[in-house]
Amino acid sequence: MNASWFRKLLLPGFVFQSVVIAGGYGTGREIAEFFLTLGPKSGLLAMAISTIIWSLVCAVSYEFARVTGSTDYRGFFSHLLGKLGFLYEVTWFVFMLLVLAVIAAAAGSILEETFALHYLVGVIGMTALIGLLIFRGTDTIERFLASWSFVLYGVYVALFAWALARFGPTVAETFSSSSVQEGWFVGGVAYAGYNLAIIPAILFSIRHVETRGEALTAGALAGPIAMMPALLFYVAMVGFYPEVADHPVPANTVLEGLGSRGFQILFQIMLFGTLVETGTGMIHSVNERFAHALAERGGGLSERTRTQIAVGWLVVAAMIAQFGLIGLIARGYGTLTWAFIAIYVVPVLTIGVWKIARSRGVATAE
Repeated sequence: MNASWFRKLLLPGFVFQSVVIAGGYGTGREIAEFFLTLGPKSGLLAMAISTIIWSLVCAVSYEFARVTGSTDYRGFFSHLLGKLGFLYEVTWFVFMLLVLAVIAAAAGSILEETFALHYLVGVIGMTALIGLLIFRGTDTIERFLASWSFVLYGVYVALFAWALARFGPTVAETFSSSSVQEGWFVGGVAYAGYNLAIIPAILFSIRHVETRGEALTAGALAGPIAMMPALLFYVAMVGFYPEVADHPVPANTVLEGLGSRGFQILFQIMLFGTLVETGTGMIHSVNERFAHALAERGGGLSERTRTQIAVGWLVVAAMIAQFGLIGLIARGYGTLTWAFIAIYVVPVLTIGVWKIARSRGVATAE
């Protein structure tokens, strides 16, 4: 595999996955909330629906961005919604604040449950790590985002294999004794919906894409790339169903069941990396948006100011995190899901497809 092929077809999916994983996905909380609560078999169907939707919307969005030359969310929605493009940014800010709060809550819960440290140690530590990466600048951030997905895949594959070796019969029995229940389609749509909002904020990842075929292929691959770690984790969690669905950090239940303190520590290190990854990527997208706006006026955004913006977001998020991880995901995400479907998903699959068809495949992006 040459580097160019990787950047064009796989990198967009890995960047999407690196931001999607966030606090709820990485800890298993989102997986339990949106999938496992439906029942083992129904949850698998919901995951399949989410994957298909992710691939479809990623493919259309990547191609729309390519033909309109949009490399940031402001340009993307200027072409898609015109003067109403600000609606995405307002909703994105609310969503980002909620995700950062989930990250802070997850960090606090992980250190508290795993290392018996005070909840605030995890929250403050996560804030410091994200602030440091923001201060170091774009090059450091890009290297971190590009490399950590491989660490994540390795740990999740090991977790999956180990869980099947230890609890395979229980997993098989739980799947066979479950039935398909109502709600799996809506659950899959709901989970896909709010995560799709991330795509316009990370359009830098498709700057290497040159043709329609590359854009559509990268989009089609993005869904499976982003969902595969969740699927591996989901199967491992089924071995502890139904109790695991009610745990604030289901990952800890699975790790404690495996009985290896060393692997538990390794998993938490990986998870902390994903929390930092998501928070850094989101805040960096906003900093870049401000930097571009200032550049149009002949100004710029210093590293110090970028760090101050990051810390400001994280302090507010940490305050919101006091509501708890389960409550944040169950109440906050559900409301924003339908807003993003209305503001982004429906328009890109209608207006976006229409404009792509009119473009006749002529690329205007870099």
